[in-house]
Order: sequence, then C-alpha cells, then structure tokens
Amino acid sequence: MKLKSLMLGAAAVATATTAQAADLPVAPEPVDYVRVCDAYGARFYYIPGTETCLRVGGRVRTQFVVNNVLDNGNWGTRNSDGYSWLSRGYLYLDARTATEFGTLRAYVSMYATNVNGVNSTTLDNAYIQWGGLTAGYLGSNFNIYTGQTFMGVVTRDWSDVTTNQIAYTAAFGNGLSATIALEDRSNREVGSYGGTRAPDVVAALGISQGWGSAQLSGALHQVYPNTANNRATAGEDQLGWAVGAGVNFNLPFASSGSNIYFQGFYADGALSYIGNGITGVTGVSDYTNGSTNNGFSVSGGAYIQATSTIGLALDGSYASVDMNNAAAIGDVDRWAIDGSVQWSPVSGFVMGADIGYADTDISGGTDTEALLFGVRMQRTF
Repeated sequence: MKLKSLMLGAAAVATATTAQAADLPVAPEPVDYVRVCDAYGARFYYIPGTETCLRVGGRVRTQFVVNNVLDNGNWGTRNSDGYSWLSRGYLYLDARTATEFGTLRAYVSMYATNVNGVNSTTLDNAYIQWGGLTAGYLGSNFNIYTGQTFMGVVTRDWSDVTTNQIAYTAAFGNGLSATIALEDRSNREVGSYGGTRAPDVVAALGISQGWGSAQLSGALHQVYPNTANNRATAGEDQLGWAVGAGVNFNLPFASSGSNIYFQGFYADGALSYIGNGITGVTGVSDYTNGSTNNGFSVSGGAYIQATSTIGLALDGSYASVDMNNAAAIGDVDRWAIDGSVQWSPVSGFVMGADIGYADTDISGGTDTEALLFGVRMQRTF
C-alpha cells in the first residue's frame, strides 16, 4: 500500500512538472536590430551583422529653364529659342568602417533624369577613401570653387570636371594639406586629337581655417596627334600645362554662411582647366598643327544668407583663348554672369529662381549672346 502511494505521488509530481514546463516562454531567435552609429555624424546606422556604418540619402529636383540667343544682333531665331524641363532623382550611399589605418570609406551617388521626355542615368560619384588615398570617380583635384548660384543656368568659366583618378592627400595640421594625383585625361581633351596614352598629373596645395580657405593647383597634360591629324602635318607631342589659384573668405559680419571668393586660371595646351564655357566653342582646341593654344579665366562670386530662410548668390567670369595663326577660328573672348535667389521654408526643401547672361565673341567671326531664366524646386532627404 505504501509503495502504491509513493508511485502515485511520483506520477503527480511528474505531471505537474511537465505542465509547468509547457507554460514557460520559449526564447526568441536572436535578431540583428538596426543600431544607430554616431561615430560619423547624424543619420548613420550599422549594417546588421557588420561594423560598417551606412548613410542612405536622396534628392528630388525639378526645374524649368527658358532661353533666348542673340546671334550678331538678331534675337529670337527659331533654332535657338525654347525651354528645357528637367526632373531628376538622386541616390546617395555612404559606407564607413573604422580600421587601424583610419576610416575606410566607400561613397556612391547616382541620378536618373528626364529632360523634355528623354530619360537618362548618370553616375555622379563612385570612390573609395582610406588612409589618405582616394581612388574612383569624383571631382578633379584641380577644381577650386565651382559656383555659388542655385542653378547656374549659364556656364561660367572655371575648372569643374568630374573624372576617374587615384590621389594621395597628406594633412599637415592647422587645415593645411597637399594632394598629388593621376587623373583620366578623357574629360580634359579640347579639340580633335586624343587617345588615352597618358593620364594627367595634378597637384594641389590647400588651406582651410576659420577665416575661409585657399588653394593652389597645377596640372600637366600630354598633347599628341591622332590618326586623323598625323605627325607629318601636326608635329611632335607637346606638353600642356595649367595653373590656378583661388581664395574664399567667410563673411560672418554679414551672416553665418555668407562668403565671397575669387579665382584665376591659366593654361597652355590644356584649355579644359580654364573653364567649360569657352572650351565648348566650336573650333577652340588645345593645339593647332603642332602649336599649343593658350588662355586664361578669372572669376568671382558671393553668397549672402539674407535671412534664416533666404539666400542670395552671384557668380561672374571672364575667359579668353589665344588661338595660333593656323587655327580655323580667331581668338575667343567670353564673359558670363549668373544670379539667384533661393528660399528654404523647411529644412531640406528649397525653391528658387536663377537668371544668367553670357556673351561669346570670336575675333573676325560671330558674336553670340545667351540669356536664360530658370526656376527650381528641390527636396533633399
């Protein structure tokens, strides 16, 4: 009888233990939650399962630009009047990882555009940075200041080129740095010669402090004939070169964010380095029949933060190219001015208007003027 009671008690305890075990909560599977990464500023987060911090951003822009061209005193020709209507969407990706040699960064920006019903896609930037080394597609190290205005409806003359490159930057402290780079010459060719036999060599010395910033730039650019313009008539290879200098002053006495800049460039056989406006004129080239052509540009601009939401900007430039006597066109002079007003009622959202005027004069040839006006709406997130 006693044995039977013990067996019944053991069975009851076992049943109760089983019931209690069934009531216990089951441990959830481990989950990689998104963690905020504050090492590189706002809006970065850790990619789950890694120690890499990522920032994702974007922009939507839409704008409408009307233009009119005056050619030798005749306004309103049927072939030149018109408008362009653009809508564009951007994607920005910025990935950073801490290493024993410094931050390893990979950056990509791209956009898709529709202009008057025609779609296109563009790689804006794609580069890697690590330990002072930069490799990929981004703005040339020769560039200094690339404009203040909101839209820039007319092209002003200064170096503003994005290109493939490999560069090393050494920082010396107190805002002083020096850069040496090899850059793809494909976007620097002016005229009908070329190939990709030798990259451009670019160097820059810069300083950035509380008062503003300044930079000295230099470049070497090989000029050589191609099969359509052979050595027998064009001559041997030439070495083109360019130099530039610019300074930017902050204007805190006006308002925070206000500044003014000045810059100048000179080039011989490397005219792309003085600006995109004058080098886009048909007939302008780095060399003609073995002799290099030279030119210069000077420019300046200002941005004034008039109120907490309204900004005013103005850019202007003058450029001149001295074509040698064997060239198909005479010397070229071009000046351009562009101004804008923008309003940002909400952080990341801007609306504004822009007006620009440019005059291109070819010695012994045409005098072409362009007047453009545009409005833009833009949201960055």
